[in-house]
Amino acid sequence: MGFPGDDGRLPVIYVRGFAGTGSAINNAVDDPFYGFSQGSVHVRADGNGRAKFHQFESPMLRLVTDHKYEVPVHGDQWAFLNGVDSGSVNPASVWIHRFYDDSADTFGEEGESFYFEDAARDLFELIKLVLEKTGAPKVFLVAHSMGGLICRSLLQRVIPETLAGTEGEIDPAAGARYVARVFTYATPHGGIRFAVGFGLLEKIRDVLGVQGADIFGPDRMYEYLTPPALRRRLTRKAFVGTQMPDDGFPLDELFCLVGSNPGDYDVALGLSSKAVGARSDGLVQIDNAAVQGAPLAVVHRSHSGRYGIVNSEEGYQNLQRFLFGDLKIEVELAGFTVGKAAPPEVEFQLDVGLAIRGLPVMVHEQSAAHFCPVQIEHWKEGDPIDSPLPLLTTFLSSKAPRPRVGGREVPRLRHALMLRLMSIREKEGHFFFDDHLEQTEDWQDTLVVDIEPPGEDRPLPRAWAAWNSTIPSAVRDWNPEDKDQLRDMDNTPGRWRGHIGVPDFAKDFLGAKAGIILTVTPRTLVL
Repeated sequence: MGFPGDDGRLPVIYVRGFAGTGSAINNAVDDPFYGFSQGSVHVRADGNGRAKFHQFESPMLRLVTDHKYEVPVHGDQWAFLNGVDSGSVNPASVWIHRFYDDSADTFGEEGESFYFEDAARDLFELIKLVLEKTGAPKVFLVAHSMGGLICRSLLQRVIPETLAGTEGEIDPAAGARYVARVFTYATPHGGIRFAVGFGLLEKIRDVLGVQGADIFGPDRMYEYLTPPALRRRLTRKAFVGTQMPDDGFPLDELFCLVGSNPGDYDVALGLSSKAVGARSDGLVQIDNAAVQGAPLAVVHRSHSGRYGIVNSEEGYQNLQRFLFGDLKIEVELAGFTVGKAAPPEVEFQLDVGLAIRGLPVMVHEQSAAHFCPVQIEHWKEGDPIDSPLPLLTTFLSSKAPRPRVGGREVPRLRHALMLRLMSIREKEGHFFFDDHLEQTEDWQDTLVVDIEPPGEDRPLPRAWAAWNSTIPSAVRDWNPEDKDQLRDMDNTPGRWRGHIGVPDFAKDFLGAKAGIILTVTPRTLVL
């Protein structure tokens, strides 16, 4: 059978976000699962403006039903773990890092002050205990908001310091010995900044440490993310919150889910979302919600609440594909030379959406309407813009149940990449609408892609693709033909790479060599 967890189901440890005040801490502690068990019944409005019912059980329950995980609490998960034999607990199990318990005052004693570094150190103790009792080689960490910063403190400072050599030498990648993958929901990797106050609000927060919120400022972040032994090289002046050390925890094993819906975040009667601005999830600005170089997805969800990112179908679908997926899909824009005939003040923006067959939600969505389109470089004479522009990275599982069509399980993984290019004239910081048609795209199309996973006699996948504008039937009825199969244009072992040009009628506007590059890489857990 091999070692426990060799089927890819490693223990999952959930790390919740910031609570702040005493009453909020008490509410968090009163939940046995710190919020991870909360589901939802709302999705966005339909065509008549009414919110539609969609019952999402919760990410924890879906791990139980979809992946056969267990949640062994037994009254006290720490007491349970300490009372069982080593290697006797199912590795496919979910654990909650209950770091706020000592700060609650509902157990008859005055709560202790919450200290961020203690939460990171206690997480390491929980990880070691879970590994001992399950026999698993590593764990998965799943974190919301501040919980992602606790995970980063664990990986960037706590574990490297704890495992330092006799001479004090530090291995920045030591965290990878215990943690296989990290998934963060709406984590302020770059801290929390405000769109109002011209920096004054941040200074007041960081100096006074109101309710401990200074942990989201750059000075405190530098402290808990940087080991003192490395501070001569990794200086405060050079510190950028959204960057992790190049020689540290591998960025490919960290996924950042980013929210783009501030309107439904109603904390502080909506004042929070107004303070951080429209380009946010209501608390964390989009630019601060991901680590540079790590895979990410953007979904139209708020930081928490009825339309919150954790208790969402979009969140869970990205979570399970990242944790258990065995195919990494990278999508790039290539050869676009838009703007040849346009004046230099015309700006081009691309809406990008990704749908996967069988899912009721988009797993990635960037749009101008949500203040996060992909900016397309304006073509300039002598600058062909031939460097591929990364659009998104997603993950697929060849072992996941396939939808049934006509009573038969479909043999391939199908997804649709929706692209919509729009332009607007901007001069000296102002938009000009004299010749503008609002929400009217210059080009729009959908690339439908079928991927056949590798087989026993075929180490690499195969792919077929067609633009929706060239498909004469409903997309659901499209059956790829030989002409739709993409040729592998990469001889690198263990990687498949294909290119599909835009339809001929669009080449005069988009570029003679404009198209999409798909790179599919088989993916395994590093244990």
